[in-house]
Amino acid sequence: MLLCFAVFECAVSPTGDKLYITSKFDKLLTLARNGTLLATLTDPDLYLPHGIHVTPAGQVLLCGGVPQAILQVGGKGRRKLATLATHKDGVRSPLVVCYSGSTSSIIVGQNGDNILVLRVK
Repeated sequence: MLLCFAVFECAVSPTGDKLYITSKFDKLLTLARNGTLLATLTDPDLYLPHGIHVTPAGQVLLCGGVPQAILQVGGKGRRKLATLATHKDGVRSPLVVCYSGSTSSIIVGQNGDNILVLRVK
């Protein structure tokens, strides 16, 4: 059972068949449209996650709170594909993340009105 106080953020897949939910502490849950649990991902970089975004290609981007990092997760929500940026790249208290296809960049809104733009190769 998913308790309401455990949900922190959520996003929907481009096709609308999956719902991605971050718990306030250390999990990414992937649910089917009918609420069935499809996957649970835990990772040390996912502690106190904040923002979540799903790209048009179905990749899931997450802001890890501690350590401060931007993570890429596969569309099935089962595994971390990469740590895209960390504190050494300028990530400081990330709160929201978004991918812009028109600029090929990941935009990270950070605490204190700071915005970090990461170019995607």
